Amino acid sequence: MKSERFGPWLAMVLGTLYFVVPLIATFEFSLRKRRGVYSFDAYASVFSDSRFIESFGYSTFIALLTIVVGVLLVVPTAYVIRLRMPRIRPVVEFITLLPLVIPAIVIVFGYLRLYNSSSFLPLTGTARSTDLLLVFAYVVLAMPYMYRAVDTGLRAIDVKTLTEAAESLGASWWTILFKVILPNVRVAVLSGAFLTFAIVIGEFTIASLLNRPAFGPYLQLVGANSAYEPSALAVIAFVVTWACMGLIQLFGSGIRGSSAAPR
Repeated sequence: MKSERFGPWLAMVLGTLYFVVPLIATFEFSLRKRRGVYSFDAYASVFSDSRFIESFGYSTFIALLTIVVGVLLVVPTAYVIRLRMPRIRPVVEFITLLPLVIPAIVIVFGYLRLYNSSSFLPLTGTARSTDLLLVFAYVVLAMPYMYRAVDTGLRAIDVKTLTEAAESLGASWWTILFKVILPNVRVAVLSGAFLTFAIVIGEFTIASLLNRPAFGPYLQLVGANSAYEPSALAVIAFVVTWACMGLIQLFGSGIRGSSAAPR
């Protein structure tokens, strides 16, 4: 019995060290900006940089738009497929996996060629239209995670019974979708939303080639001109990402607890 437990524990310890040791080293290096003593000067320099605030605020706004568009696209699609067209579910799953296979640089060059200023739909002509194109690109990048999160949530509930019960009470399709189905899969939607947020905050390729002032290009710019600030930014990005993961657990536990409470 002891030998059976030793293997999993050893694998977990080695995996934790593989993950944590580089992070600790990065954090330790970010504290060395002041020679001979540890300090948070690199972090102070980052937070005092107006470009950091602007880029992080811009990426946060784009991430929120991406989440809204993604939810409005994925939830109805996954619901209809689950309820009415289960046979095409493998095809849709394959399509949603394509962003994991096709490199982001290929996607963005396709967008630039399709939506340039001389095309029938010039989305790169102005800053606002380019922002819209960036949101659409991020929706595509986040599609594998958002779709699977929502699909997993729909599997956990009896979609057909809920729909039939709501229809028997005279509910319209939109009422069923947003007042019956969506509240029952909100934990899954939150999971997909926070994963989307983490993806958008750290994305570089598409934002850089579309020349948008996002957080990813700012990270690259600082890394090319400074030594300690990039390490500080890497730690900050890590904290933001894991904060999103923590919020998934926090909101998920709260919602499950309120659902289980007697009424």
